[in-house]
Amino acid sequence: MIIAGVDYSLTCPAMCVFDDEDGEFSFEKCHFYFLTQSRKYDVQFKNITGRFFDHEGMTDILRYDGISNFFIDRLLETDKDCHVFLEGYSMGSKGRVFNIAENAGILKYRLWLFAVECTEIPPTVLKKYATGKGNANKERMQEVFEEFNDIRLKEELHMTEKQWNPSSDLIDAYWLCKYGFDKLTSETK
Repeated sequence: MIIAGVDYSLTCPAMCVFDDEDGEFSFEKCHFYFLTQSRKYDVQFKNITGRFFDHEGMTDILRYDGISNFFIDRLLETDKDCHVFLEGYSMGSKGRVFNIAENAGILKYRLWLFAVECTEIPPTVLKKYATGKGNANKERMQEVFEEFNDIRLKEELHMTEKQWNPSSDLIDAYWLCKYGFDKLTSETK
């Protein structure tokens, strides 16, 4: 089975994919995908693929369709069953909350059309799983990720310390995927 963690957004959505036939879960056995509005992060290295997504001049619905197409295509590259673990909405969301919901709604609908199981994980549950604290900030999520995996995504992506995207999105997608793997593994024991 393919297990995917998806940190979905309008600006830098990210996904971590793991095939449970690969054995024990690890960063190296995962494949990462993200979309970016910066050509600098249109990259392919190791197990990370970033694609520039120019949505300038697109209607909202075309933008949402383009984002969901990118992720659905990655999930359907194999003939295996998939289970997606999607980060739920934050209760403190501000800004374009209706646009965020419409965007996620398109993805959820398309997952349903392709019979891909989807489980939403509240952000506080994910943070508690990753760090032991449900209100952990981005810095703490990154610290724990780096301690756990001995990899510095910001360095790998040539990011400055002040930048958070795409590294924080990839880190959230990683933790969602690992959470899903652990949950599904514990249910089969």
